[in-house]
Amino acid sequence: MSTRTVRTPLLSLLLWGLVGLPLLARADVYDDVERSLRNGQLERAEQLSARHLQERPQDPQMRLLSSRIQEARGHHEQARETLQALTQEYPELPEPHNNLAVLHAREGRLQEALEGLQRALQARPDYTQALENLGDLHLSLARQAYQRAARTQQPSPSAARKAEALAPLLPR
Repeated sequence: MSTRTVRTPLLSLLLWGLVGLPLLARADVYDDVERSLRNGQLERAEQLSARHLQERPQDPQMRLLSSRIQEARGHHEQARETLQALTQEYPELPEPHNNLAVLHAREGRLQEALEGLQRALQARPDYTQALENLGDLHLSLARQAYQRAARTQQPSPSAARKAEALAPLLPR
C-alpha cells in the first residue's frame, strides 16, 4: 500500500513533467521574442516568430507579437492587416482590438480607435491597457474640442487654457 502511494504521485509528477516540458519550451519562445523585441533585436524577434508561425500558423499570441514586430520595423500596413485578421478570427481576444485601436489613433482615425477600444473592453471589461488607452483617447478628443472652440468666430476664453492644461497629460 505505501509503495503504491509513493509510485502514483511520483509517476504523476514524471508524466506531468514529460507532458509539460513542451509547454515550457513554447512559453520560452514567446519570452524570447518579447525580450528580443524589447531590446530592439527586431531581426532575431522576426526570425523566432516566423519559425514558430511556420509550425503553428494560427497561433494568436505569436501573431500578436508578430504585429508588434511589424510595427516596430515600420511596416504599419502589414501590422494593421495582421491585427485586423486577428480581430476577425478571435473577436474574444481584447489585445488585437486594443493594438489596432492604438494604430488607428496614431493615424488620427480617432473614431475607429474608439470603436476598437470599446470592442476590447467588451471582450474583457477589466483590461487595464485598453481602459488607459480609452482615457488617453478621451483626453485627446477633449483637447481637440477645446482647440476648435478656441478658434471659432466667438472663441471661448477658457477653451485655449483647457486645451493647454491637457497637453502634459497626453502620451507623447
